[in-house]
Amino acid sequence: MNRAFSRKKDKTWMHTPEALSKHYIPYNAKFLGSTEVEQPKGTEVVRDAVRKLKFARHIKKSEGQKTPKVELQISIYGVKILEPKTKEVQHNCQLHRISFCADDKTDKRIFTFICKDSESNKHLCYVFDSEKCAEEITLTIGQAFDLAYRKFLESGGKDVETRKQIAGLQKRIQELETENIELRNKVQDLENQLRITQISTSPASSMTPKSPSTDIFDMVPFSPITPQLSTPTRNGTQPPPVPSRSTEIKRDLFGAEPFDPFNCGAGDFPPDIQSKLDEMQEGFKMGLTLEGTVFCLDPLDSRC
Repeated sequence: MNRAFSRKKDKTWMHTPEALSKHYIPYNAKFLGSTEVEQPKGTEVVRDAVRKLKFARHIKKSEGQKTPKVELQISIYGVKILEPKTKEVQHNCQLHRISFCADDKTDKRIFTFICKDSESNKHLCYVFDSEKCAEEITLTIGQAFDLAYRKFLESGGKDVETRKQIAGLQKRIQELETENIELRNKVQDLENQLRITQISTSPASSMTPKSPSTDIFDMVPFSPITPQLSTPTRNGTQPPPVPSRSTEIKRDLFGAEPFDPFNCGAGDFPPDIQSKLDEMQEGFKMGLTLEGTVFCLDPLDSRC
């Protein structure tokens, strides 16, 4: 049964879908920091995190340290935390990893969200201080999550599969480039050896001039247009016909397998790319809790 992303409370979105799907919405805020939490959701969970990070900020203020300013870029692909001047990305939180987002009703400057770290798989609570936009930022993240999940359902995971194929081809291209460099080195060594041989045997070879059409291996290049000339043997009989090459040859002159872009197995893909689709499905299935409003996976009407 198809499932849709629905809200139990009606919220008025702040931005057009195009602004979040084709671009991003920027916000400026102060970053209090992030801390590990035990649960992916819960008001008490984020309250403890905010209390902990506020206390740490007061200590740093007493030591003369300022709360760093950051730029938030919110889109359907995630929430990026950047250094505002250099635009260096400090954190990149994918939307399907964000499970809880809220602004503090007692302190309207504070907003926070919980995101599952991609490397440690721990749940981290990110806390920010925004003078005027705390509630708006929270709603923007909720809208981005809504749009991202709808797009995921519409594409049926095709975007992830396409990226998976591209990653496999890119990996194969890198392998081919490495093989190409090795083959060039082998050809260069053979050419150097051939030059040395020609120099050492130059008096004898001057009496028997070579055909100008031979390659570096003294072989006549094969041309599919030129028919093979029949050469009689000493007793006047024709040599036996040369057997045709099998189409099942899987290695070239240097022992390398020819590249077929349409024959890349699933095992060629990196493990992180291979599991991306399952990860996104699991993340979206958990949903996003926004200000006590649960974004859940409710079944659609069977007529849809």
